[in-house]
Amino acid sequence: MNRVGIAAFTAPLTLAVVLLAVHRFPAGQTAANVDVTPENQQQQPAAIESTIQGQASVIDGDTLEIHGIRIRLNGIDAPESAQKCEAKGISYRCGQKAAFALDEILADKTVACTKLGIDRYGRTIAKCTVAEVDVSAEMVRRGWATAYRKYSLDYVSFEDVARASGLGIWAGPFENPAKFRLNRKKS
Repeated sequence: MNRVGIAAFTAPLTLAVVLLAVHRFPAGQTAANVDVTPENQQQQPAAIESTIQGQASVIDGDTLEIHGIRIRLNGIDAPESAQKCEAKGISYRCGQKAAFALDEILADKTVACTKLGIDRYGRTIAKCTVAEVDVSAEMVRRGWATAYRKYSLDYVSFEDVARASGLGIWAGPFENPAKFRLNRKKS
């Protein structure tokens, strides 16, 4: 191969190596199927904000809203708003109590949420903190949410302590929130 042939061969290869070193490809896309023209490089989408921060409004015991963004707390499942539980033989609205507990934890403080994904309802799934306290851990520790084992095992030890201490929903019998939702759908 002569010098012109080598240059023609190595120039695109060098560009591809440089692009691989500095470019993260979206899911399902590889260097093999990327058009590396300058026009396409300029059309790359802006980076998605991974942290949402601000004052939060409580939607229910495991969902909040910051700047119009609905956020589902990662790794926990709280009773639904209409859900009832029992303590000392008395029925009460544990979904409402869970929402009040979340509101107390947030207490008009700045909430910082790290985005982990999006759920099937379009809500942002995130790990949120208030003054460096993990909000999900605090909800489970107080007994107002269960560890949502289907998605995370991070809060199981907090649930074990709350259950053993009879805190929150663990003060009496209750239907697991996921089972409650399923049964409500069937009705």
